[in-house]
Amino acid sequence: MKIGDRVRLIGIPSDVQDDPELRTRTLFEKCLGKTFPIIALENVDGLQYPLVRLDVGHILGEPPYGQTIWVEPNICR
Repeated sequence: MKIGDRVRLIGIPSDVQDDPELRTRTLFEKCLGKTFPIIALENVDGLQYPLVRLDVGHILGEPPYGQTIWVEPNICR
């Protein structure tokens, strides 16, 4: 995977939940099965692989950069 590649979100991490302010799980559910360009690959301390950055704001009627999710490479193709 590289920046600019298009990937489909094929899963939702089991620990992603909604809270009163951030509807993270709801956003993931709306994105599931949809295709997005990889915006960045971001290294995180403690992980052996970079997280894939997807800008998904357009799913909620916002500019794409208005909402961003970071996912493990194994839940997108």
